[in-house]
Amino acid sequence: MKDIFVVADNIYSPLGGNSAENFAQLTRGISGVRRQDRPEMADQPFYAGLFDRDMIQDNGRNTKFEQLLIESIDQVVGPAGIDVADPRTILILSTTKGNISLLEEGIEDPARISLTASARLVADKFGFVHSPVVISNACISGVLALITAMRLIRSGRYTTAVVAGADVITKFVLSGFGSFQAVAAGPCKPFDQARDGINLGEGAGAVILSGDARYRGNLRLRGGSVSNDANHISGPSRTGEELAQVITRSLAEAGCAPDEIDFISAHGTATLYNDEMEARAITLAGLAMAPVNSLKGYYGHTLGAAGLIETIVTLQSMREDLVLPSLGYETNGVSTPLNVCTTLQSSRLDHCLKTASGFGGCNAALILSK
Repeated sequence: MKDIFVVADNIYSPLGGNSAENFAQLTRGISGVRRQDRPEMADQPFYAGLFDRDMIQDNGRNTKFEQLLIESIDQVVGPAGIDVADPRTILILSTTKGNISLLEEGIEDPARISLTASARLVADKFGFVHSPVVISNACISGVLALITAMRLIRSGRYTTAVVAGADVITKFVLSGFGSFQAVAAGPCKPFDQARDGINLGEGAGAVILSGDARYRGNLRLRGGSVSNDANHISGPSRTGEELAQVITRSLAEAGCAPDEIDFISAHGTATLYNDEMEARAITLAGLAMAPVNSLKGYYGHTLGAAGLIETIVTLQSMREDLVLPSLGYETNGVSTPLNVCTTLQSSRLDHCLKTASGFGGCNAALILSK
């Protein structure tokens, strides 16, 4: 199986403008989730990981969503020396809501809200020659975008893929999760007995993947798989079997045994059913003893960017051989106990698993290796 190498990565979030800044904040236990008083979003205060109002300035041409993508892509393409005009380079964008905020603000041209319109704008900004691929499959979008990039490179159609994702939080998004009674009253607590829902967050991430052997010393994306449990429009599988299947298939594609996985970056939304399903799936896949964390306590749930941001943090963890604690976790709250990290741990990380699940029953997993 052709190796897929990580060439460069970037996180643009309320915690910092690049991957190193973000990881440094995480190792200090600093969270971007805080109490928000935003009457334009909600009548009552809520907890979320949001950019300060003046952090992303409207330049009159691009929306906040588009600016996040542009900023994050710019941080990887230039420094990596990638020729975006090369016909063997593809741009892949992941998001769940895109420019949905335009529904609230009002817009003369309805086409402006289209995900493909934003993707084309971003592609033209940098000079990509191919039409960009847009991945919008609920909260697995970021992980699925990376898997899609891996498959396109292995197919021989492309040598390089620039994968970027972003989402912003709006009144529409917040009220939607509120209608499910899924928003936590305070900072979220993934896998904890006292968990009561999610915190939302906004941010962007970008990763460059390549099949070029000159990057053979870099970290690798070795396998990935996707499934759908078809259980419910919003509720995940009650058994975890379908997520376990994609974990098992990802391990097989990567040539890894379950006991070789040194760390799991879980989806960990801190909702009652997601955490329970993930715990069951991880156990079914034979990984109950592997160290696990969720990053939702630091970023909130960044929707279509979550899989990318959390994968990049996993890459940073592998480079530093550090496992981050799962912020908010104190007491086991799932029926099949996991090895949830509660302190910053120094540990050799050769093979790591990233999982994701989302509305509509979608599940995804990928394997990263040194």
